Amino acid sequence: MIAGYIIRKAVKDGFEATNQHDLPKVVSAYHDDATLIMPGEIPLSGTFKGKAAIEGWYRKWFDQFPSIHFDIKDIFVKSIFGLRTNTVVVHYDYQETTRDGRVGKNSGVTVIEIKEGKVFLYKDFIFDQGENFKLMWGAV
Repeated sequence: MIAGYIIRKAVKDGFEATNQHDLPKVVSAYHDDATLIMPGEIPLSGTFKGKAAIEGWYRKWFDQFPSIHFDIKDIFVKSIFGLRTNTVVVHYDYQETTRDGRVGKNSGVTVIEIKEGKVFLYKDFIFDQGENFKLMWGAV
């Protein structure tokens, strides 16, 4: 039961670090061999493997959006006892603001697989990948 609490707290802290653009803290949560998967048809869509590629992904995201805010709705932990190996699902709403002041809002779900106490797989499912999502990235 304590593992479930610790993981929920770590996930909340990770999303707060993202809100604060705290790149070292965000990247430190990832396993060296981690994979990040982002859906859609934007410059940061695709599969990014390894800590260096994931750090580059976050750098570009933080550069594109000087203001990011996640509002976590639910966190589901598969095993309340699995601290070193587990699966977590996070449901959230978020708002991003571009450098020129364009504001975008969206919702999503992220599946996080934990191995050896670190994020091994981070896979996003973004609900609205339509025109506004693409406009926020200059992909239209």
